[in-house]
Amino acid sequence: MRRFILASAAVIGSLALTVVGQRANAATPDLAHAQAIIDAHSQMPAFTPPGPPFDARKCMAGKSLLSIPTSSAIPFVDGIESSMGTVAKQVGFKFSQWKNQGRPTQWVQGMAFGTDNKFTGIDLMGGIIPNALAPQVAAANKAGVKVFATHYSDTTQPVDPAVAVTLRIPFHEVGEIIANWITLKSGGKANVLIVGSSDILPSKPYADMLGKTLDTVCGPGCKHRYVTVTVADWSTKIQTTVQSSLIADPTINYIVPLYDSMSQFVIPALTITGHRKDVKIATFNGTPFIIDMVRRGDVEMDVGESLGWIARSILDGEMRNMCGLPSIGQTLYVPLYIFSGANAKDAGIPANFDQGYGDKHVAGYEALWGMH
Repeated sequence: MRRFILASAAVIGSLALTVVGQRANAATPDLAHAQAIIDAHSQMPAFTPPGPPFDARKCMAGKSLLSIPTSSAIPFVDGIESSMGTVAKQVGFKFSQWKNQGRPTQWVQGMAFGTDNKFTGIDLMGGIIPNALAPQVAAANKAGVKVFATHYSDTTQPVDPAVAVTLRIPFHEVGEIIANWITLKSGGKANVLIVGSSDILPSKPYADMLGKTLDTVCGPGCKHRYVTVTVADWSTKIQTTVQSSLIADPTINYIVPLYDSMSQFVIPALTITGHRKDVKIATFNGTPFIIDMVRRGDVEMDVGESLGWIARSILDGEMRNMCGLPSIGQTLYVPLYIFSGANAKDAGIPANFDQGYGDKHVAGYEALWGMH
């Protein structure tokens, strides 16, 4: 497998099967704890300024940012990019996206373009590991171009010292939320198939916390198993992998695709094996077409993260650095919010990338950046 580790891109790899410990540590399911966790992430997110205010329009005048996404073909990733472009236009600085199909050679070309054209900053967004482009990052630094890495790792994983700013997401907290949801909805009687991608950097802490929480909260009535399909094989191997798992163990009653776009390949497997009604899907990202599946009942829940909120949080951290302001940390300020059949319609019909989370972050960031 290539050394390029990414969050949602097409890479060359192979299908592998891994089993995570299926033992249960809790004597009985802690349903009260599970309910408290679910309640906490079912409230409409409020906006709290992540740092001191600054005049973004003034300090970003004449500056430019090139964003290289892990793959423009992934709706979730491309939606963040589109939102970043819209917000950059409102602030008043040049923003460009390096469109690509997730090939490492395309990322290399994007780095060269950003460096040669003297962009103020280059953002590696959505899964590109800076170390995979170490020579290009070094060349950009030497040329005075700032390099940022955003939404590519878990907050428990180390930041990359070669980049100016690293902005991470608490993927492990998502694992905790989903495990508590399953505990509550199953009454502590769940057989969970976790479908991940080991070539995605935060998959391990995310899946580990999901399994650990099932062990410690769900109790002896729950068990879990992990299968991994590399991103390049999602469209061809997720369905067959899930089918094989359901045939081998027809008592599976929950499937957790770690990243919600995987769900589109899980559902056909449920249909073919006759498990469409008795196996539930719980997942993460809040991609609009998956929230539509939640509304229709094909997916039970999706932990969403507002793409517009992500875009603003990314730009906030990067603008502060490009403007010479103090760093406010290494974590993206993005609330995690549960979509279920009860509120999926709030994301729109059909759902869109930045609806259903309220609009407090829009006015909040505008005020933070002195745009009111």
